[in-house]
Amino acid sequence: MSNDRQIQDEDLMDVAADPEQAHRLRKALQTLANNPNVGGKLKEMAQEVLSGRMGMKEAIETPSYMDAIGDRMHEMRRAAENQTMAEREASREQFGKWQQEQEEKEAEERAERDGPSANIVTGPRRGGRTGGHRG
Repeated sequence: MSNDRQIQDEDLMDVAADPEQAHRLRKALQTLANNPNVGGKLKEMAQEVLSGRMGMKEAIETPSYMDAIGDRMHEMRRAAENQTMAEREASREQFGKWQQEQEEKEAEERAERDGPSANIVTGPRRGGRTGGHRG
């Protein structure tokens, strides 16, 4: 996939409500595509969408991809149901830390995306006068 074209956030605006959601969706697809614990149809779907060979709308209308998402959700639910209380608490704590890290990364990325041009502050004009023409 490395030599394929990579879509940008804007390419997901046909399914996203706003640019921030498009960004999060692209990041989620990248996670699916690059995670060694994800395979089969989920990884394939993510790679197809990220490369631009398939649109996200087309992917969610593809039964085999939706079945793979459903299967993964069932696996996650079963795993959660089989956790002990101690494991649930540990998972909750781990998720809290992960969520905080993600929020910090998102804030950093947002600041980089928005760039310095969004935060330019100009100082007072030279010469100490704020208006008018000297007569």
